[in-house]
Amino acid sequence: MSGNRGRLILIEGLDRTGKTTQCTLLSKDLNFEYYKFPNRETPIGKIINEYLTKNMKLSDQSIHLLFSSNRWELQKIIKNKLDAGIDCILDRYVYSGLAYSAAKNVEGMDLKWCLQPDIGLLKPDLTIFLTNDSYKDNKGFGEEIYENTQFQDSVKEKFKKIFSISFEEEEYLNYHFKNVNVTGLGIEEVNKIIVDIVSNHQLNNNEYLYY
Repeated sequence: MSGNRGRLILIEGLDRTGKTTQCTLLSKDLNFEYYKFPNRETPIGKIINEYLTKNMKLSDQSIHLLFSSNRWELQKIIKNKLDAGIDCILDRYVYSGLAYSAAKNVEGMDLKWCLQPDIGLLKPDLTIFLTNDSYKDNKGFGEEIYENTQFQDSVKEKFKKIFSISFEEEEYLNYHFKNVNVTGLGIEEVNKIIVDIVSNHQLNNNEYLYY
């Protein structure tokens, strides 16, 4: 790593693509601080957990703002770690917030609207997006509100739109984004690919990126 500050690395993807497993392995392999979103231990995170486990009903706009607020809750903690030269790995973040909310196809809640409350948050120095072509055959979806194949199809389409130059900056996609297809690969194989990508990623300078 060049410079003095830590790197902010994000692993994104649909449900059941191995994000949490890979974040956990990476935090051990490369000594990263690990942050999973939503963080269900914070005051706002506890409300989100009630919603996700279908124990609470909230409007789509309200839950979107709560997810964003949950990211803001941990912003200072993450920034302090980075300032201290500590690399941080994120399991989901802003892009998931946009894709999952926009996938509901609620009038007025397009991607641009969904991004507004996240403007000013730290932007990852590198985003690794995991895809799995066989996710529709996955029988491992749980009981939470977003865990079904039909909704995941809609989320997948929103992610495609987010990671295109019609929405995300072309420079970011060229230098700060990697797509990794994990179809048919084992955990160790995916881990090696991700470790290689992260190990070879260097900061151009100490300036932070922001949404």
